[in-house]
Formats: sequence, structure tokens, C-alpha cells
Amino acid sequence: MKAPSNDPEATVYYDGACPVCAREIAVYQKAEGADRIAFVDANICAPASLGPDLSSEAALARIHVRLADGRLVSGAEAFAALWLSLPGWAWLGRIARAPIVLPVLEIGYRGFLKLRRLWRPPISR
Repeated sequence: MKAPSNDPEATVYYDGACPVCAREIAVYQKAEGADRIAFVDANICAPASLGPDLSSEAALARIHVRLADGRLVSGAEAFAALWLSLPGWAWLGRIARAPIVLPVLEIGYRGFLKLRRLWRPPISR
């Protein structure tokens, strides 16, 4: 895996203490184009690494992606943005961005977040 560029196309903020989350992010980090994305484990980074508009609590609660224009998106929209940034996953990002699909994915993601509490160690910050 190549080191991310100094000016990433996107920055992904994820909870590395969540085993499922960490495994999924590891897949994306190995994908073609991942060298253009910065991956930040919100569980171990300094709060300043998140930027002024993202708290540690929010970053640990759900996935966030900061786009190249500085806009911050979360949840299903963040996954769509991440997938669009990876050539091999872009097709899925285009489907996810569809007006009918994105809200359904968000509902599914919120369901996942409720289940995640069962296997994610308690947050200690």
C-alpha cells in the first residue's frame, strides 16, 4: 500500500476499535486509488486531526468523509463518497448516490450502528 498523497481527494474518519469497521477499512486501504485517500483512525488520533467541525465523539459514532472541497459527510453518504473515490468501487458509489438508494442505505447503516454496540469495546476518551 502506498502512502497517501499530501493533498488527499478525501479523508475517511473511522473507528479503528470496532473490529468490523477496521476490517472493512482495511479492504478499502488495499484498493486501487487508496493512495489518494487519507484514512484517520478516530480512536487513536489527536482530536486536532479531525478538524474543527468534527468532534472525537461524532467521529467514533459513525463514519465520516471529508471531501476535497472541505465538505464533511457521514453515514451512507460517506460510504458513497469513499466508493466513488476508489476506481474499483465507483460503480457502487454511483448506485448508492441514487435518490432512492441513499436513504435506504442510511437506514441500514443506522441499524448496523445499533448492532455494533454488541461487539465494539466501550469508548474511553
